[in-house]
Amino acid sequence: MADEAEPVGEVVEQVEDAEYRDEDWYGDDLSGRSYLRCRFTEVDLTEAVTHGAVFDECVFAQVRFNASRHTGSAFLRCTFSRCNLFEAEFTDCKLVGSSFTATTTRPLRVVGGDWSFTSLAGADLRGVTVDRVRMREADLTKANFDGATLTGVDLSGAQLRQAVLTGCDLRGSDLTAVDPRSAELAGAIISAEQAIVLAQAIGLEVR
Repeated sequence: MADEAEPVGEVVEQVEDAEYRDEDWYGDDLSGRSYLRCRFTEVDLTEAVTHGAVFDECVFAQVRFNASRHTGSAFLRCTFSRCNLFEAEFTDCKLVGSSFTATTTRPLRVVGGDWSFTSLAGADLRGVTVDRVRMREADLTKANFDGATLTGVDLSGAQLRQAVLTGCDLRGSDLTAVDPRSAELAGAIISAEQAIVLAQAIGLEVR
């Protein structure tokens, strides 16, 4: 899965330590671009497209990602603050070490890729779709996944204290880090094998 998240394609532009403020990049194609330690403030990336783009240690403040599409791109150790990801899609992208604060994250669709070590603590993720994504050791404390689809997700080592997983489709996901005494799981859809994992997590002996 990690290999799928690697950015692909030729780098067509490389920028370091730049600052962009109040820019209109509506519908722009940023494929192949590379940004290192750049700051984006109130930039409009609505319906923008990236393929094989790299954003490393960048800061996004009040950036609009509405209906943007990202494929095989990387947002490494980036900070998203008060951004809007309404109807954004990430396919086979890598967001390792990135953090989201006060950011609109629904509806959001993530398919494939690596979101390990990301921080989505307290995020409103109701109804989002996360399919076949690596989220190892992600901070999902108090995140609200009510009615979401989290299928085939690697949640090993993730922080899920007081996470809301009610009505969530969790089939195929690694639930070894889920503590049923802390997370809310009413109505969640799981397999028989996952039920055994959760039972063992609260000390039950399954025979």
